[in-house]
Amino acid sequence: MSITSQEVAYRDGETELSGWLFLDESISHHPPGILVVHGGAGLDEHAKSRARGFAAQGYVALACDMYGANVVAGGRSRIMPLILQLCAQPAKLRQRANAGIEILRAHPRVDASRIAAVGYCFGGMTVLELARGGADVDGVVSVHGSLQPAQLIAQTHAPKDLALEQPTSGEDRPTIKARILVCHGALDPHVPMAQVTAFVEEMAAAQTDYQLIIYGHAVHGFTHEMPSSTPGVAYDAQADARSSAHIRAFLADLFEK
Repeated sequence: MSITSQEVAYRDGETELSGWLFLDESISHHPPGILVVHGGAGLDEHAKSRARGFAAQGYVALACDMYGANVVAGGRSRIMPLILQLCAQPAKLRQRANAGIEILRAHPRVDASRIAAVGYCFGGMTVLELARGGADVDGVVSVHGSLQPAQLIAQTHAPKDLALEQPTSGEDRPTIKARILVCHGALDPHVPMAQVTAFVEEMAAAQTDYQLIIYGHAVHGFTHEMPSSTPGVAYDAQADARSSAHIRAFLADLFEK
């Protein structure tokens, strides 16, 4: 196994982005592509290490950039306005993630017909928005992400002067094409059970092929090994190991590996 990494410059309209691509150079066939969407802190070592792990499983993985090449990872006070701006404009959020997906599709080593997206925290919410928007991907995995639609998050937390995209309702809603896996901490105070119940009802109404796995005793951010000063966020080795195994099985089933 020879995992290589490469920084990739790409764009979403006028916004310059910078992601990291990981692949096993010893693989001769064309594997599926996995988009890895970072948490709220931005494209950090956590997202890169997860992308490297998917490459070790035989995929081509891109740890994408949702904020912009000039945005430094970390700094909650600096990052939150960016998150809320993206949540207020779900179409823009999906477009930004899709810019990374198109980089994967265009890569000569990737089977462009087989793509999935895996997101952590903010990234988990993002990949669910991809699915809600009818993205042409095989599957999405949300790991300790918000289960509320992005626009509802913006309505709750954004400044009142922030322009919100008009919601899509009824028959105008796109059909969810992707299969969905959600990995959730049972004691996550940032995503309480009321949100979990609402998500289940939403998926049932959409007749979506989804799985929801809840890990007892785990709180928010259970895959992040670095200590956090945010209340309700903590690493849980057991939940991390179990969710990683569930993701691996989900992807294997998705792509019939």
